[in-house]
Amino acid sequence: MELLSGNEAIAQGAWEAGATIGVAYPGTPSTETLECFGRKEGVYAEWCTNEKVAVEVGLGASAAGARVISTMKHVGVNVAADPLFTAAYTGVGGGMVILAADDPGMYSSQNEQDSHYYAQAAHVPMMDPADSAEALAFTRDAFELSERFDVPFMIRSSVRVSHTKTPVEVGERAAFEPKPYEKAPQKWVMMPAFAKPRRKVQLERIEDLRAWVEECPYNVVTKGAGRVGVICAGAAYQHVAEALPEASVLKLGVTWPLPAGKIRAFAESVEELYVVEEASEYLASGVAACGVGVRAFPHELPRDGELSPGLVRAAFGFEAPEHLPARDDLPGRPPALCPGCPHRLVFKELTRLRAVVTGDIGCYTLGALPPLAAMDTCVDMGASVSMAHGFELAWAGEEHRPVVAVIGDSTFGHSGLSSLISTVYNCGSGTVCILDNRTTAMTGRQGNPFNGVTLQQRPSRELDLEGVVRALGVEDVRVVDPHDMTAVRTALKEATSAADELSVLIFRAPCVLLERKRRPPYAVSAACTGCGVCTTLGCPAIARDAETGTASIDAGLCIGCGQCAQYCRFDAIVAE
Repeated sequence: MELLSGNEAIAQGAWEAGATIGVAYPGTPSTETLECFGRKEGVYAEWCTNEKVAVEVGLGASAAGARVISTMKHVGVNVAADPLFTAAYTGVGGGMVILAADDPGMYSSQNEQDSHYYAQAAHVPMMDPADSAEALAFTRDAFELSERFDVPFMIRSSVRVSHTKTPVEVGERAAFEPKPYEKAPQKWVMMPAFAKPRRKVQLERIEDLRAWVEECPYNVVTKGAGRVGVICAGAAYQHVAEALPEASVLKLGVTWPLPAGKIRAFAESVEELYVVEEASEYLASGVAACGVGVRAFPHELPRDGELSPGLVRAAFGFEAPEHLPARDDLPGRPPALCPGCPHRLVFKELTRLRAVVTGDIGCYTLGALPPLAAMDTCVDMGASVSMAHGFELAWAGEEHRPVVAVIGDSTFGHSGLSSLISTVYNCGSGTVCILDNRTTAMTGRQGNPFNGVTLQQRPSRELDLEGVVRALGVEDVRVVDPHDMTAVRTALKEATSAADELSVLIFRAPCVLLERKRRPPYAVSAACTGCGVCTTLGCPAIARDAETGTASIDAGLCIGCGQCAQYCRFDAIVAE
């Protein structure tokens, strides 16, 4: 028996099933799954440029006969939707499992979308583990089921299942003999003449799945002593079990297709039926579509965010468990760029320029927060470059503030490259800043094509970022030291002054967590006038006395980067 997180358990389940290939793009809360899988014996694992590519690589390996796992967070399913929907027509060779890790509460995401709807729309079976033991078992079984029904199987996790450790009984690795590849264009070439018959195959498969889901062992009824019945799935089951110990519960382990017969039978066994789910109405709508009436809660269940046993009890009108109130004298700790972050001066100078900054997904998104407050938009991976082009189109021919796109090196490889190609092709103008900190920092410092580091530390190629940009036709390409305030200011001023040209500035310096270099810390001398300019950098190591206004530097946090000293006109910040 071991304590494993849901992510670790999914990796273990894939390994036990004989999966040999893992493909992904890192995204919280899914990232650790492939990292864990990649450390196991006899497997190959890689970070792909994006989730679409990952599913396509996985589908190719499956067609060749291997068992494959592809992992991503919920918004990654948006990117992977193109191959996913067609894979539901082609089917598989070797079993293929796709993890979609949802994020109710948006702890590290830009939305709360529910991946159940993708399974429903694509007609791909989805399994919904409620703890690590189920995460392992469901994943392990999903490979055989994928081959049995000739379709990829999806595993839906959530942040609570992905990151909570629960007891798991691990097993041995199963022997799996890859299926020999046989040329079959009617199955794999989805031109209309072949896709139409495959659509009929899909419809027959759906009927087979609907019959199977009524008898499969993954949908479990727990009879309670009360008259109340609850239908739930995934992490919500844990909250229901704790909050309503007397209730009867139908825990759905397969959430598409829904077991209509089992749902109806469960509804007949209770007097009052409720559906409990997080930030979605997927299950409630599905149960209603089965012809089953669902009660409204006595008190409204939150429609957004993560659930808790207390919230579930409150929805049923019961008293929530007692807990100590949060102290009101604790200072706020909003997220901030690390001390010495190479992104900080770029955002400081963009604020000085009064630029309209279209941002992207990564730790540099924190540049939107005070005191830097430099970012105007952030929508999805790669959107910064595309939206900057849109701003320029809307304001063409009139005087306007500089428009600057900001994107990280990993995100640029993910989807910013295609956006830049489109801008160049359409003779766009403006400034694109690629913040090249040599890693995929936000998700835990994974590799990417522009630092050449692979998941399993295999020999690789580091792509020439400036060479790639120049090859697209961008003439003004510069590499700038982001720790040099004068260089940053000059580069941004010159680039944004060329109103009719497209400039790409590559601000290159390693993430401070990558190198972990620590120089002698800086300190504030008696020459400090209390002007407060240094505090506008938003460095966690710098504080300001509320009474005198003078600054101070926490030597325990300062890494000696010297960024703040460059902004002090009175030379009051000195190296100790």
